[in-house]
Amino acid sequence: MTELITLPVTTWDQRITTAQQDLAIDALERGDFLSFPRLPFLLQAGESELLTPSIAGKAKNVSLDPTTGSLRGGNLNEADHKRLQSMIHRFAETSRALLRNLLPHYETGLKQARTSFRATEIAGRQISWRKDDKRLHVDSFPSSPTQGTRILRVLTNVNPHGQSRQWRLGDSFEGVASHYQSSLSGPVWGSASILRLLGVTKRRRTAYDHYMLQLHDRMKADLDYQSRSPQRACEFQAGSTWMVFTDLVSHAAMSGQYALEQTYHLPIKSMLDPSRAPLRILERLLGRTLA
Repeated sequence: MTELITLPVTTWDQRITTAQQDLAIDALERGDFLSFPRLPFLLQAGESELLTPSIAGKAKNVSLDPTTGSLRGGNLNEADHKRLQSMIHRFAETSRALLRNLLPHYETGLKQARTSFRATEIAGRQISWRKDDKRLHVDSFPSSPTQGTRILRVLTNVNPHGQSRQWRLGDSFEGVASHYQSSLSGPVWGSASILRLLGVTKRRRTAYDHYMLQLHDRMKADLDYQSRSPQRACEFQAGSTWMVFTDLVSHAAMSGQYALEQTYHLPIKSMLDPSRAPLRILERLLGRTLA
């Protein structure tokens, strides 16, 4: 069962003791959340005006591409575009400073992915079951195969009205995978090459990605599992920050509005204990190499 590990970090560039570093990396790799309840991301002058759902337009979030610096999504005039771009970029740099101090073992392997501003309320959104993040799931995306690379996310709640973000935390990855193991089927021969050729995937979908997508979909489609599986509710108050490997931890975001999220990718070889990676767990359960 996923646990919530609280750390007394109050500034993004705070010096972290070796003992806290060891605690943090062990907790993340075994499938727990790191919570920083007194670590707010402070907005600068004029940025509070960006905290409106209309800024995202019809999109779920506005995101920053780390390679081009461009924003995707949103309904922005030129001035708001520049302010939002600056705010999201600053969060990306700020979160990297935290990881540099908290998880120095990962520093050489971490690759920054998109940074997102989530302005819309989670509760009440009408969306397909497959895209509904209110259902317990592990992260896997049809068009973006990871080939086993880890997905680490840093989130902070910037809600100006004191509203918390409500989440559910579920069973361990091995528990989830074992539960659905008998229903998983292997990929059709040649399908990965065809998907890549047609542009459906951004790179080759490995057997690992194939099984992870099945787990993601099996979990979300299974309403009995959603209600009866091991789980616990938790909340992240306004002004708090949290961190988790979302490819490992079964989770669901139930409600909340206005959060910043930074995604990082980490190769398995950069982990302290690669045997804890979802890829290695699935390989042990299925008895075959998957990537």
